[in-house]
Amino acid sequence: MLKTYLYPIVVFIISIFIGFIFRLIFKNRISHFNQKFNLGLSLKTIAFFSNIFFLWILLLGIYFSISLAEFPLKFQKIINFINKLLIILFIISLTWFSANIIVSIFNFYIRQKTELPPRVSIIEIIIKILFFFVGFIIILDTLDITITPFITSLGIAGLAVGLALQDTLGNLFAGLHILMTKQIKPGDYISIEGGFEGFVEDITWRNTTIKTLANNLVIIPNSKIASSIVTNYFLPDKELAVLVQVGVSYGSDLEKVEKVTIEVAREVMKEFPGGVPDFEPFIRYHTFGDFSINFTVILRVQSYTDRYPVIHEFVKRLHKRYKEEGIEIPFPIRTIYLKQ
Repeated sequence: MLKTYLYPIVVFIISIFIGFIFRLIFKNRISHFNQKFNLGLSLKTIAFFSNIFFLWILLLGIYFSISLAEFPLKFQKIINFINKLLIILFIISLTWFSANIIVSIFNFYIRQKTELPPRVSIIEIIIKILFFFVGFIIILDTLDITITPFITSLGIAGLAVGLALQDTLGNLFAGLHILMTKQIKPGDYISIEGGFEGFVEDITWRNTTIKTLANNLVIIPNSKIASSIVTNYFLPDKELAVLVQVGVSYGSDLEKVEKVTIEVAREVMKEFPGGVPDFEPFIRYHTFGDFSINFTVILRVQSYTDRYPVIHEFVKRLHKRYKEEGIEIPFPIRTIYLKQ
């Protein structure tokens, strides 16, 4: 009796030992490749992949142990049930592993293309749903369950659910449209009709999350974004022009004003972080105002959020330089004539 079950027990113990060894080797190797090629895998993901390999070796060990054991015929149904259970566990783990592999490849591709940490939940959710649906069909086939009536019923149920969830599906397809057109992606700074603006944090199956400069999250349905006027400050590239309005008194020498202003603007572009060093700033006079001659100074910054510190520094330096040069920035003036 002991001899009958000795080999299966030894095989099971050996499988556990081999599983631990493979788990350790795989974890070390994938950590090495993760650092070498900057794959962006988290420690949790690496541990998950390692545990999956350990589980597969353990399931294989259990399967061989049962095959080697000589059980009475009355236990044959139980043995068949256990074997199918092992197969089902393998299919579930393989499905989960495959889905995570594809998601990791997708995230790596997005990160290489955009140079930003990817957070696109809608794609991850769709990938996992598709893989688990295929896995579920394979499990039904393994259990000798006819899948044709199931697929037919699923189609009818899908039609009913689609009619009941029109808004939800509208947001889902709007999210897919947003991602496929590549007009908005996580990491972009956008402004939406209605006054909402900020960095795109995530695009899920229903909502797009925007983080404002005030560090608040604005959650907007995808269909709302798809039907709104959206300004993406990161397209076609991150650099953008900044317009600063200035006015000087009517008694000013406009040639001198232009020369001094451009000198200050050039200094800010070259010396202050956020400015574009090789950009040549310029000014354009445009209005004879009530008390000043007004003009626009055109600067250029590296990204939308750089405009605030760059304008701040430019105004400070320009005000100081105007004082040194005797250029007047007039207060509002009204001249009143009293008719006798």
